[in-house]
Amino acid sequence: MAVIECVPNVSEGRRQDVIDRIAGALRAVPGLRVLDVQSDATHNRSVFTLAGDAAALSAGIPVLFERALADIDLRTHTGEHPRMGAVDVVPFIPIDGVTMAECVELAKSIASTVAERFGVPIFLYEDASSNPARKNLEDIRRGEFEGLAAKLAQPGWSPDYGPASPHASGGAAVVGARMPLIAYNINLATNRLDVARKIAAAIRMSSGGLRYVKAMGIPLEDRGIVQVSMNLTNYEKTPIFRVFELVKREAERYGVNVLESEIVGLVPAAALRQSVEFYLQLEGFSGAQVLENQLRSHPEA
Repeated sequence: MAVIECVPNVSEGRRQDVIDRIAGALRAVPGLRVLDVQSDATHNRSVFTLAGDAAALSAGIPVLFERALADIDLRTHTGEHPRMGAVDVVPFIPIDGVTMAECVELAKSIASTVAERFGVPIFLYEDASSNPARKNLEDIRRGEFEGLAAKLAQPGWSPDYGPASPHASGGAAVVGARMPLIAYNINLATNRLDVARKIAAAIRMSSGGLRYVKAMGIPLEDRGIVQVSMNLTNYEKTPIFRVFELVKREAERYGVNVLESEIVGLVPAAALRQSVEFYLQLEGFSGAQVLENQLRSHPEA
C-alpha cells in the first residue's frame, strides 16, 4: 500500500476547541491517519501530521479547509510565525510505494479542488512548482496575509489555482510536494531578540549559512526568552547536530547559552540516529542494531 505523508500547517495554536474540531474532522475520514498534532501559542500555529494513500488525502484535505475556514479569521489573527492563509501550507511527502512525481500530481489535483470549492487562491511550491520564483515557501509567503491583495495584483503573482484575490478571512494557501522536513527550534537563555535574529541570519542558507536551513529569530514572550526557529529541509546533507553546534557556537559569541531545543511534529529515525552517532562517537553503528528495527524486519510467522 502506498503511504504519503502530509503535514498541513494551520494558523491557530491557541484555541484548543478549534484545534480539536479540525483533528476530529480529519480522524473521521476513512483511511486517513492523524499521526500527530503539535500546537504553539506563541507562533499561533498548529502542525498536523497525516498519512494515507492518495484517495484518503484527496478526501481529507478538503475537510481540513472546510473546518479551518469556518473557525479561523486572519483579519484578527496574531502570532510570531509568518502566515498568509488559515490553512497556510500543505506539503505532500512520498514515504513508501509512491514517487515524488505522484505526490506532485496529487498536490495539483487537491489544489484545484480546494480552490474551486472554497474560493481560496492556491500557490504551488517546491517540486510541484515549475516557476523558479515559487519554489521557496518564504518567497511566496513574503508580505503575509496583510500584503496578500497587493501581491496578487502584481504581474507574475497570479495564483496557480483559484481567484486572483484573497479569501476574505482565509487568505491563500501554498500546496506542494517535497522531501521530509524537520521543524527544529533552539531556545536561548536570554530575552535579547537581536541575538536570536543575528544567529538566524548567520546560520540560514539565504544569508550565506548552512545549506538546507531556514531560520528566523522570534521572542517567546510568555517565557521571557528568545528562539531560533528553523526548518531543516534536507537532514541527510545538513544534520540536526551540525545545526545545533553552530547555533551554540554563535550564541557563545554574545555570551548566551542554549537553554534547550525542540522538534515540532514527527522526525525520521535516521535523523536522530545521526545525532546519536555524533555525540556518542559511535563507530560502525547501523540501523540494524536498533531493537525496534529488527523486530519490524522479523515479524512473527
